[in-house]
Amino acid sequence: MPDIIQTAVITGGANGFGACATRALHAAGFRVVIADLDHDAASALALELDLAGETAVSATLDVGNPDDFRAILTKIIDRWGSAEVLVNNAAKTEAKPVLEISPEDFNAVMALNAGGVFAGCQIFGRHFKERGFGRIVNMASLAGQNGGTATGAHYAASKGAILTLTKVFARDLAPFGVTCNAISPGPMDSPMVHGIIPPEKMDGFLKNIPVGQLGQPDFVAKMVTMLCAPDAAFVTGACWDANGGLFMR
Repeated sequence: MPDIIQTAVITGGANGFGACATRALHAAGFRVVIADLDHDAASALALELDLAGETAVSATLDVGNPDDFRAILTKIIDRWGSAEVLVNNAAKTEAKPVLEISPEDFNAVMALNAGGVFAGCQIFGRHFKERGFGRIVNMASLAGQNGGTATGAHYAASKGAILTLTKVFARDLAPFGVTCNAISPGPMDSPMVHGIIPPEKMDGFLKNIPVGQLGQPDFVAKMVTMLCAPDAAFVTGACWDANGGLFMR
């Protein structure tokens, strides 16, 4: 790989865990492209990290629209010559009993969460293959492994699909210096989890986690950074669990 500053695109990188991953990658020396539908939050985070706009920039991305991925990649190549890292983090979360999920809602969440990961991996994967180097990290979830405990079936199914897509892209891109891994966090101390679990139910929720606490987003963000590093070449097609003992294998 050329001795250059690596450019990392983080989908849904402006808020929640995405912002943690963005900060961690930037602190590790990556140039970050904060790709998010929330333009104001993405721009604010980019300015927080780098007022000059050289190592942190924002980009508008709807992961349900493959053309947005193409547009971002084109702009990166035009400005810096190449992209090296894609972190597929953006997702829609909804807690709803399985018998109340309409086929339309199910298909919409699958298309956004799994379809967005597929589009990102495919579009950036082609570029990485041509360059002979790349790192893809897909944010999956414990819900995709155990069916979920506080999330909807459509969300859990989409995260399970992401785990399978990770293996497919890892297998096909491995000969070209490109790795593709997934991280499956359990419930983290994040706005998403607190939005699903009301305060009055949190104590009971924590009692069901073997370690008795929520995961720390900053630690999971370090896992992202580790898997994006150049020396992570021997790790691909893996699912990295961080779930407090809720799922063991």
